[in-house]
Amino acid sequence: MPAGNISTFARYMYLNSYAFLLILLGGGIVFIPLYRISLWLTGLQLILFFTCMVNGTKILRSWKDKQRKYHILMERNSTEFRPETFYEYIQAPCGRLLVKTVLKDLGQEEKYPELLALRKPFMENLKSGCRPVKTVIYLNGEKL
Repeated sequence: MPAGNISTFARYMYLNSYAFLLILLGGGIVFIPLYRISLWLTGLQLILFFTCMVNGTKILRSWKDKQRKYHILMERNSTEFRPETFYEYIQAPCGRLLVKTVLKDLGQEEKYPELLALRKPFMENLKSGCRPVKTVIYLNGEKL
């Protein structure tokens, strides 16, 4: 496989494997006969089903964004390896798959453990994911 080619069926399947897992999990949840126990559990079951399906679909729909991020990481690391460029991607499972793919194409797969050290602990990730994030916009070098 030539370096820099992310648009293949195998890569699509690999980079979206978490989406397929979520969709499969959502489909499996539907077949659990919780209605026999309680209608409340059926409501919970439907919430879990829709959550899995919606999030799996979101991951699948982000393919163009993954391609763009792949090319950005390839550009930034083609001349010299810059671990800080991977920080954002190493935090999420789908991002780690993208990081592995980029490192493979750069021929630097041995750097993956070094990048895993940049990963925040689970509880810290959970806390930061539940807090609002302040967005700062710069226009022509001026903060708006």
